[in-house]
Amino acid sequence: MKKSILNYSLTLITALGISNCTTPGSEEGTDVLTPPVAEKIEKQLTNLGDTRIDNYYWMRLTDEQKNAETSDEQTKKVKNYLESENVYLNSVMIHTKDLQKGLYDEIVGRIKKTDESVPYFTNGFWYYTRYEEGGEYPIYCRKKGSLESEEQVMLNVNEMAVGYAFFNVGRRSISKDNKWLAYGVDTISRRIYTLHFKNLETGELSEESIPKTTGSAAWANDNKTIFYTSKNEITLLSEKIFRHELASDHGNDEMVYHEMDNTFSVGVYKTKSDKFIVIRNGSTLVNDYWILDADDPKGKFKSFSPRETKHEYSIDHFKDKFYIVTNWDADNFRLMETPDTQTEKENWTEVIAHREDVLLQSIEMFNNYMVVREREAGLTNLRIINQASKEEHYLDFGEEAYVSYISTNPEFDTNILRYGYSSLTTPNSTYDYNMDSKEKELKKRQEVVGGHNPEDYETKRFYAEARDGVQVPITIVHKKGMQMDGNNPTLLYGYGSYGNSIDPFFSSTRLSLLDRGFIYAIAHVRGGQEMGRKWYEDGKIFTKKNTFYDFIDCGRYLVAENYTNPDMLFAYGGSAGGLLMGAVANLAPELFKGIIAAVPFVDVVTTMLDESIPLTTGEFDEWGNPKDLESYQYMLSYSPYDQVSAQDYPNMLVTTGFFDSQVQYWEPAKWVAKLRDMKTDNNLLLLYTNMEVGHGGASGRFERYKITALQYAFLIDLAEEGETL
Repeated sequence: MKKSILNYSLTLITALGISNCTTPGSEEGTDVLTPPVAEKIEKQLTNLGDTRIDNYYWMRLTDEQKNAETSDEQTKKVKNYLESENVYLNSVMIHTKDLQKGLYDEIVGRIKKTDESVPYFTNGFWYYTRYEEGGEYPIYCRKKGSLESEEQVMLNVNEMAVGYAFFNVGRRSISKDNKWLAYGVDTISRRIYTLHFKNLETGELSEESIPKTTGSAAWANDNKTIFYTSKNEITLLSEKIFRHELASDHGNDEMVYHEMDNTFSVGVYKTKSDKFIVIRNGSTLVNDYWILDADDPKGKFKSFSPRETKHEYSIDHFKDKFYIVTNWDADNFRLMETPDTQTEKENWTEVIAHREDVLLQSIEMFNNYMVVREREAGLTNLRIINQASKEEHYLDFGEEAYVSYISTNPEFDTNILRYGYSSLTTPNSTYDYNMDSKEKELKKRQEVVGGHNPEDYETKRFYAEARDGVQVPITIVHKKGMQMDGNNPTLLYGYGSYGNSIDPFFSSTRLSLLDRGFIYAIAHVRGGQEMGRKWYEDGKIFTKKNTFYDFIDCGRYLVAENYTNPDMLFAYGGSAGGLLMGAVANLAPELFKGIIAAVPFVDVVTTMLDESIPLTTGEFDEWGNPKDLESYQYMLSYSPYDQVSAQDYPNMLVTTGFFDSQVQYWEPAKWVAKLRDMKTDNNLLLLYTNMEVGHGGASGRFERYKITALQYAFLIDLAEEGETL
């Protein structure tokens, strides 16, 4: 560590007014900082007769305190502590400074600086997104009629973002007459957007704007009426739908829907057919919809079908029918249809039956074909059905592990399906598939600047036996020719919540690990939906611990099969995957050399007891409601923050964003403070807080990779240490 850098760190610590960081001397001639020690202020938290002590509850700030231009004493204290952790991290990792820069340059060097998406055609225009060298943000464009026409720049986000530390444009919606663009802007990273309107014929931005929205809008067919969703600033729940006419005061907008159940959130969209405006209402286990003829924007919304308990479904409109993907008497979902004039459930008829071994995920309708996205044995399939003959076939992707998806298909009257494909070795690829001739055309494959040969890498799918006998899929990728001698650095990734499946997609970023001899592995643990709906049900609420046990057993499998060893095995997870990391660190710390927990949800019980925290109430069906004794006891038994104990822990890097609205920064901050107080080892424990961003990290195209470079340097540095043991 260079003296000048250490002195700078000490100067910054002094400026921050932090007195608990000292330099105790040197070890082998190298000065080191001791880690910050957070003050303990006892806070008693009582629920259902049980009292917990939280010594770091004081770290919590209100949104007003976080956003205030001038800080009160508590805000200063919290910010100073977080900054001291950043200073400590920088001082500890200073010897990897060149490595981090090299990794960052390497990662962004693979990204094509001047790039463009594959255009798609709808309502007379070709739409596409492009990037220019030197720009961090997208440029949204269109051309009328032909790709040879003059380009019209709808939004240049690089120009819009000047002066902002964070800038994000939400979903863009265009009126049917192609004249008006509605779009949302978030400059704080709390996912609260202000709606703006731009006249695409004149290029002028309307003076009117609508604050506190979800950032998207649905246009009625009169080209002047929009429907939008407002957001509760405290809970961040979307609760109300409003009707707005251009050139009117949004303060007079009529509320057309108000969801009173705070376990639900709402949204509004227009069907692909342009015939209906749809209000979507959903919780973890329930969906219901309200529909309105898009030609009658001042009319009243009609219930699609009465709300039920534990009924999840989605709707698509085509010609004179609605198609419904539903779990009604179908755990893995089935497809049904109903006339658009008789949408109640008793009128639904079956189109595709339920199957025990196949999860029906979504559909795309065309005049002559229906495309069904299914999941079987952990892999996604695209099934093509001829509407007239009922003949069907599946696309063949030719790899052992991959992900396929239906891409942008805004038109009905076409025999071309646009779909996407990727694998751990194949960059993301966009295809046009002729459903008549069965010919496919590669429209674009993600370019890896500097070159990438998929044949240089090997991917495999196999199964680890969990402790209860269940076979858990693992997908791995590594350079060809590696010797499986038990000494390979290996990064095991997992998520396992909300039914989100972690598919084996390509990442050019990941090449920086693979080319340095790492194995990258995905543990497809329960709590996701890779193996069907039951896979999700067996990893939530009172079966949540299966998620943690599966991940640990996957790690042990990799060691037993001689891929790696505990001095070379690393784990990574973010958000709910950060909960997984926290639980694993408590349950099997000896299995991992290091753990990275990004924006981790680790203070489960306290967060789920506080309904003022954004999004809490909508999570009860995922984790349980701790106001119920059985749920409280079960959640407490795995909550990473509550279960920290006096034991050895792996090396750990924890990252968060000060303005995170999904997992508040104080969860990882408190967790790190408690770990530092109780752990019995001398391993690294590092906390990085980006003081300008929220849950999704930096908004720029390249800026976000600075944290990736830090994470990779953390792993590589520890792996090199492991090689010397």
